[in-house]
Amino acid sequence: MKIKLLLMGKTTDESVKRIEADYEKRINRYTAFEPVVIDNSSVRNGPETVIKQKEGEMILKRLSPTDHLVLLDERGKTYTSVQFANEINNWMTSSKKTVVLTIGGAYGFSDDVKKRANSLVSLSAMTFSHQIVRIIMMEQVYRAFTILNNEPYHHA
Repeated sequence: MKIKLLLMGKTTDESVKRIEADYEKRINRYTAFEPVVIDNSSVRNGPETVIKQKEGEMILKRLSPTDHLVLLDERGKTYTSVQFANEINNWMTSSKKTVVLTIGGAYGFSDDVKKRANSLVSLSAMTFSHQIVRIIMMEQVYRAFTILNNEPYHHA
């Protein structure tokens, strides 16, 4: 199974880039992992509905018909780290070829992207910056694989 992490918008913060690179390397020890940054700088201005629609088109262009699309959304299902690890295990055992975890733009996802989604995941009832969400999601994917492999990183 391959995991892609679609990230709406670039980061210029070097510390965030270093942490992302570290987790990318760690995750790739367990499964193919690819962060995909979508440059949304050309659509950041305008009405919210137009921005969401254009960003949605950018997301949908990067998907294949067989991709299992998971949206990070405040209205999604919340998981403990162990439950999320079990969900990743379910994806692997159900022969999902590619799981695409997606962090949307500031206004969330277009209706078209929501219709295409296979599931919604919420990291918390709190709101985080996109920079932090990127790191949290990568850390949780890494943690999930250490849980599945009975490694000492996760201490429940």
